[in-house]
Amino acid sequence: MREFFYASGFIEVETPVKIHAPAPEEYIESVRSEGDFLRTSPELAMKVLLSQGCEKIFQIGSCFRANEHGRKHLEEFTMLEFYAVNWDYRRLAEFTASMLNAAAGNNPVFSSYDFITVDEAFRRYAGVSAFDADRDDTFDELMVTKVEPNLGLERLTFLMDYPASRASLSRLSPQNPKVAERWELYRNGLELANAFGELTDGVEQRKRFEAANKFRAANNMHAYPEPVEFYDALDRGLPESSGCAIGVDRLLMLLCNADDIRDVRA
Repeated sequence: MREFFYASGFIEVETPVKIHAPAPEEYIESVRSEGDFLRTSPELAMKVLLSQGCEKIFQIGSCFRANEHGRKHLEEFTMLEFYAVNWDYRRLAEFTASMLNAAAGNNPVFSSYDFITVDEAFRRYAGVSAFDADRDDTFDELMVTKVEPNLGLERLTFLMDYPASRASLSRLSPQNPKVAERWELYRNGLELANAFGELTDGVEQRKRFEAANKFRAANNMHAYPEPVEFYDALDRGLPESSGCAIGVDRLLMLLCNADDIRDVRA
């Protein structure tokens, strides 16, 4: 993977593992460390670097999420995360597919890919519109039980264009504000990656984080301080960019035909 990024003009960076404030995501709980937190992702710190003039960067390192258990989850795992200025999320998807294919030595697991929108996937596998499922609060259940098991069974599959309410840190599509410029990548029903056409509007990002913190408070989750450095980066000006996070352990699961993520960890 490193060789592919170097050849593509990316710079490898290293940002702190122990941080003052994680992104307040609704369903991800951080690990506390002496009054601070262990990062759930290097995302905010890497976006600070984008605001300071970096254009193509990547990082491979440990991330931590509390209470992550099961066949596909670990509390400590290895993340590959990368960003490119002036790339849209579709170009990022094409690059990601090429990178995985090259890194795996043209292994059939990663040698071909296709695209499907979230709404198309829900209609095909769950028999309901993704927007109706989102409104009826059945989206997560149907995603896990009906949609995900059918994704990527023959080739890599990019699940594109999430409903706007599930935009996370991605921007809404200028062509269709009902969806976000977000995709996730699947193979054999296993989620491998999450990617955004990045939100650069500081006002909108603050609103989303405030809403996420209210959700967390209502569900007895950690309260987080404001991510001041990230807000400063947004105020300074975050360039148009796209970014992707990939679970390296899950890639190894596929390449090793492992059924449990612990089988690929020392």
